[in-house]
Amino acid sequence: MNLFYRILLYFQKHGYYVCQRIADRLGIRAKVVRTSFMYLTFVTLGFGFALYLFIAFWMHIKDLLYTKRSSVFDL
Repeated sequence: MNLFYRILLYFQKHGYYVCQRIADRLGIRAKVVRTSFMYLTFVTLGFGFALYLFIAFWMHIKDLLYTKRSSVFDL
């Protein structure tokens, strides 16, 4: 079980924080979004996981292309 917790900790530290970002945008708790993805994955036999990976990829690309500038002088 120790290996399982190390892997879980790695993904929690280095993940894309997809659920957290979706929850912040919708104004709900991240736990609700995570459980929704888990239920969706079990019910649809993997579609929820595929959706999660697609959203993670899309957010990563968006972050690479769009940078937030704090002032006009950052151009």
